[in-house]
Amino acid sequence: MKPLEGVRVVDLTTFLAAPTTARVLGEWGADVVKVESPKGDPGRTQGAVFGMPYEDDENLGFDMSNMNKRFITLNLKTEKGLEVMHRLLADADVFITNIRSKSLAKLGLDYETLSAKYPKLVWAQCLGYGEKGPEKDSAGFDVTCYMARGGVFGTTVNKGDAPMIPTNGYGDFQVSMCVASGISAALFNRTRTGRGEKVTVSLHHAAVFMLSTAVVSAQYGNKYPKSRFEVICPTNNVYRTKDDKLIAMCAPEYDRDYNKVMKLIGRGDLVGHPDYSNCDHMNALHKNAEVVKIFDEAIGQFNRAEILKIFKENDVPCEACYEPLDMYEDEQVWANGVMTKLDCPSGERCIATNPVKFGSYAEPSYKVSSAQGTDTVEVMKGIGYSESEIREYLTEGAVQGKKALK
Repeated sequence: MKPLEGVRVVDLTTFLAAPTTARVLGEWGADVVKVESPKGDPGRTQGAVFGMPYEDDENLGFDMSNMNKRFITLNLKTEKGLEVMHRLLADADVFITNIRSKSLAKLGLDYETLSAKYPKLVWAQCLGYGEKGPEKDSAGFDVTCYMARGGVFGTTVNKGDAPMIPTNGYGDFQVSMCVASGISAALFNRTRTGRGEKVTVSLHHAAVFMLSTAVVSAQYGNKYPKSRFEVICPTNNVYRTKDDKLIAMCAPEYDRDYNKVMKLIGRGDLVGHPDYSNCDHMNALHKNAEVVKIFDEAIGQFNRAEILKIFKENDVPCEACYEPLDMYEDEQVWANGVMTKLDCPSGERCIATNPVKFGSYAEPSYKVSSAQGTDTVEVMKGIGYSESEIREYLTEGAVQGKKALK
């Protein structure tokens, strides 16, 4: 039995972070009904931004956040559309949304209203900047709230260079797991109290938490951004190889490993060097850049595969800095189900799976998303609407059935 089997989730979400949370809950066994407005989730057309197709029968840009769901279209601006929403919520365990708080309040879907009506409901919201402060009502996106205001751009950049260009949703997908963990804790606590809970996660807060080492150490003088020539421990750095590939070395016990690394890269002449071999002494003399440049030159004489083999055989922790296409050939990926393959009209395609594994059940199944409104009629029947009522609601535009993307 899957851990969330029997849990019913109503998903009123758009784009990436919040809908991915619902996707994960679905993989853990929950029955997820995604509610879309007549315009549909803008995420359905984000394939154009990602450089991918976005058709009803092949839309992996949407599937990343919306697999394993049923899709219903409601016009929540109508009385009957809102009525259908409340019937869904009356039978739900979890409501998850990223709609801004003011809009939720206008619809009567805010926490205070829904908790009074449905006291067992776990109400979860993904926010941009949090519930308080001057930005609480501002639009929240991964790039602005997480990457920029959350410090990722300004901290992870190589000092003096431009910020990194992350993949779309880099922070969103991390936040989705935070929201999923909060919902899971609330569901567990409900078994003890009998009551639901309010769960919120902001993109901004999550980013600051992920940067905890930088945030905490900065008050002691550990300044960011850093230059790779200024790192405290040169054996914990990134280096470029002869074939123009990057490797990451992580040998933090510098004093122990310095001599070994120098021998392995062909610089045995520097073993025991009085200025370089002790980390504290090297930092006191500000010789960090000299050591990094020595490593640069020496490692640059090897192809990536060659230096990785040498380091790994001699127990120096290092790894290739993979690019996405490298992952498709990584046996570790397939051995651990890090990705799965989907049959698409254009051929077999790969998609990342959520990283949480359970020992008590087999790998989850992955059902790709369907067209907007595909399940409207079926879901309405399931919550007690007659065929005549469904026809009436469809005719009046309170709900919509299947609608092709193009």
